[in-house]
Parts: sequence; structure tokens; C-alpha cells
Amino acid sequence: MTTLLICLLITMLLPYAAKGPVAVAMAKLGGYDNSHPRDQQAKLTGFGARAVAAHQNAFESLLIFGVSVLAVIATDKINGIAETAAIVHVIARVAYQLLYLMDKGTLRSLSWFVAIIASFTVFWQAV
Repeated sequence: MTTLLICLLITMLLPYAAKGPVAVAMAKLGGYDNSHPRDQQAKLTGFGARAVAAHQNAFESLLIFGVSVLAVIATDKINGIAETAAIVHVIARVAYQLLYLMDKGTLRSLSWFVAIIASFTVFWQAV
């Protein structure tokens, strides 16, 4: 269970780590507008827009992965496959973030696919 919980913790931290590049891009757009950050983020282009999308997608991915991990723990079906798939998910999601920032669309999509398959693999262990 420790491996699953560590992977879940890392995945929970990814959206917040992904906020760093967003803040940098916003600072370059005249300073971080803490009063209206979403309005400012909507004006970002290029790297900044990709950073925002990566940040938002990290939250979206967390939902599916988190439910999968909790399902395995709740049903007491923790096994090596679930743990390995969880590790693969984390690696693929970190790669996803980096590839998004580097504007590598095809590789980014591949890493997204690997991560989502890994999440469903984790969930399938609970069935």
C-alpha cells in the first residue's frame, strides 16, 4: 500500500508543481495579477498557454488516478500489478508535464495515453 500512497501523493502534488511555469509566464505578462489570475491566464499564449493547460490537465488526471488507487485500497486488492501501474502513471504524468511545456505534442499525447491506461490498470485490479 505504501507504493500506491506515495504515487498518489506525488500525483496530488503535480498540479501545484505545474503552477510554477504558469506563474513565471504570468510574471512575464506584466506581473502576476493576484486579483484576477484566471483573466490573466486566458491572455497567455505559447509557453504560458501550454503551462496553463498542463496545470489544468494535472487536476483532471488526478481524479481518475485517485479514484483508481482508492478503489484498490478499499477492496484490499493491492498487488504488484497495481503498484507497477501506479509508478508508470507517475512517470508518464511527469513526462506529460515536461513534454507539454516543450511543445512536443505527439510525445505528450503518447504519455497521456500511457498514464490513462496505467490508471485503468490500477482500477482493474479492484474488480
